[in-house]
Amino acid sequence: MTVVPIIGPTEVAAVFLVSIAAGLIGALFGLGGGILIIPFLTLVEGIPTEFAVAASIVSVVATSSGSAATYVQDHLTNLRLGMFLEISTVAGAITGAYVSSYFAGPHEWALFVTFGVLLLYAAAVMIIGRKIDYPSDVKPDRLARELKLGGEYKEHGTNVTNHYEVTRTPHTFGISYVAGVVSGLLGVGGGVIKVPTMNLVSRVPVKVASATSNLMIGVTAAASASIYFLRGDVLPSLVAPLTIGVVAGAAVGTRLLRRTPSTKVKLLFAVLLVLVSFYMLRQGVSLYRG
Repeated sequence: MTVVPIIGPTEVAAVFLVSIAAGLIGALFGLGGGILIIPFLTLVEGIPTEFAVAASIVSVVATSSGSAATYVQDHLTNLRLGMFLEISTVAGAITGAYVSSYFAGPHEWALFVTFGVLLLYAAAVMIIGRKIDYPSDVKPDRLARELKLGGEYKEHGTNVTNHYEVTRTPHTFGISYVAGVVSGLLGVGGGVIKVPTMNLVSRVPVKVASATSNLMIGVTAAASASIYFLRGDVLPSLVAPLTIGVVAGAAVGTRLLRRTPSTKVKLLFAVLLVLVSFYMLRQGVSLYRG
């Protein structure tokens, strides 16, 4: 049985400061901030994985709440696409939360290695296509036309309206289930898969993908957080400073996304994916070696 850690004033202050940066990155890229929170809690603070993942998932809900409303107001969020993809993502999140206990043993390393390789691939493709964000020749598939998933948004500062269509909807729907499973297993929000998928597979502009992911990750995390809560893995002394910090950071991240050119957002996101993938691969190798 895992010993419940004691969170002192020093740990609370450190967690709060790191969570501000996590909230900023989470809101800017639609990730939820778990990619910073999980490594910090487990490697620096020595928090057991199950408590770190539970705290991260709850903080993802806070990140989404702190940024989603602003993106919806700015018409960056594609509500139809987000709610459609949430059907499979929530199912995946519940699956991931339930099976997470099976990966706590000797096979946990395989999960980290697989995820790391997947992120490296997504980062490479995103870097190659970083100068193409909202192509005008995208033809919507039948499902996208029936659900009216296409949309438009205005680029902040220029008032230029960009129209876009959504394609390969069934593919993105299926991959969203995988994103949900990853969210439930690792507590990272699933945005590291959903944003590249919407952008690279369905050809959704990266700013729209990030904003839509911010809306989705809150719903996804809420579905799996309830399971961790029932297990007793959610520690109020850990979650409280995390939640306050990520909300503050998310407020800054939403402003940055509106002002940052799309090509730079894609490049920064790709670099972030590389860093996360190296962390995942390192964790996997360490666990494999025992």
